[in-house]
Amino acid sequence: MRSPILLEPPVTRWECGSCSYKDVTRTHGPHSRFHPCAGLGGLTAPMVPEGESRKVTTLEREDYIGGEDVQYANGRPVMQTVTEHDDGHTDVIVYAPTAHSRSVG
Repeated sequence: MRSPILLEPPVTRWECGSCSYKDVTRTHGPHSRFHPCAGLGGLTAPMVPEGESRKVTTLEREDYIGGEDVQYANGRPVMQTVTEHDDGHTDVIVYAPTAHSRSVG
């Protein structure tokens, strides 16, 4: 009877494109890594594999905010963060506003 062979999960080293934060994951299969980024005013931001070139852009909200709860970075309302990778693909995080409801009666 054969013993099962346990394979070590691959090590992926991550870095942020907007601050100096780095991390390591050990996971089988494709996965992503995010963190609250100090360089983006605390917004949740994607990380990229270490050494990969990328461009991170944060876009401000251009619509009327009114009474909605929106994400802010450095005092400005933010709509999305776009990460452009060196292989041509892009990742987008959309910071959707929070809706409120109230009972009428």
